[in-house]
Amino acid sequence: MLVATAAFMTMQTGIRHMTTELHPFVVGFFRTFLGLLWLMPWILHIGPSAWKSARPLVHIFRGTINTVSMLSTFVALSITPLAEVTALSFTAPLFATLGAIFFLGERVRLRRWLAIGVGFLGALTILRPGFAEIGPGPMLAVLASALWAMALLIIKVQSRTDSSVTIALYMGLVMSPLALACAIPFWVWPSPGQFVMLAGIAALGTLGQVALNQSFREADATVVLPFDYLKLIWATALGFVAFGEVPDLWTWIGGTVIFASTVYIAWREAKTKRDARLGTR
Repeated sequence: MLVATAAFMTMQTGIRHMTTELHPFVVGFFRTFLGLLWLMPWILHIGPSAWKSARPLVHIFRGTINTVSMLSTFVALSITPLAEVTALSFTAPLFATLGAIFFLGERVRLRRWLAIGVGFLGALTILRPGFAEIGPGPMLAVLASALWAMALLIIKVQSRTDSSVTIALYMGLVMSPLALACAIPFWVWPSPGQFVMLAGIAALGTLGQVALNQSFREADATVVLPFDYLKLIWATALGFVAFGEVPDLWTWIGGTVIFASTVYIAWREAKTKRDARLGTR
C-alpha cells in the first residue's frame, strides 16, 4: 500500500501536468494502453496462467466502470487542485460499504451507519454547498469515487480466484479500446517528450494497481487502509512543489474526517468477521 500511494500520487501529478497540454481523454488512453504494455513482461514471466480467470465476463463490466471512473478523475484533475481531488477520493470506501449493503446483502449495524454518515459529512465539509460554489471538478471527483467503489467490490470478489496481475491484465485489455473510442474526437499525437511523460504515467499507474491489488491479498483491509491516508500528504507536497497549490483548512478537515470514518468501517468489518469465526469454533 505504501508503494501504491506513492505511485498513484506521482502519476496523478503527471496527469495534472499533461492535461494542460493534451485532452484528458487522450491522456487516459495512453495511460491504459501503455500501462498494458508495461504489464507484458510480468505476463510473459508468469505464462499462460496469467490469462486464466474464473469470471472473464465480469472483467468487461468492471473495465467499463473503471474507464468512466478514470476519465472522470482525469477531467477533475485538469480543473481541480490535486489535494482536493485526493481528499474526495477517500469517499470510495464509503460508497463501497453502501454497495456491499444494497448489492451484496451485507448486514451493517448502527455504528457503521453512523460512520458512513460522518464520512459523507466530511465530503460536505470539503464541498461546502451553500457556502462555496461547487464546480464540475469536485462533482466529477465524487462520481469517480462512487464508480471506483463499484470496481472495488468486484475486485474484492475477483481476488478470491484471480491473481492481482490477472486482474490488472484484463483491466487494460477492456479499458484501452474504450478509452481510445472516447479519445478519438479530441485526438492529438503527443510529441516525443510528451510520450516519455505518458509512458512514465502508465508505468506508475500499472505499478500502483498491482501493488494495491496485492496489498489486499497479503493483509486485511484494516492493516493496509491506514496507509492510504499518505495520499493526502503526497498530494499536498507534490501539488505545492509542482503547481504552487496550497489546500485550504476545509480540505484537510474534511479529508481527515472521511478517512477516519473509512478506517473505522474497515476495523468494524474485520472485528465482526473475527467474532463470527470465533463463535463457530
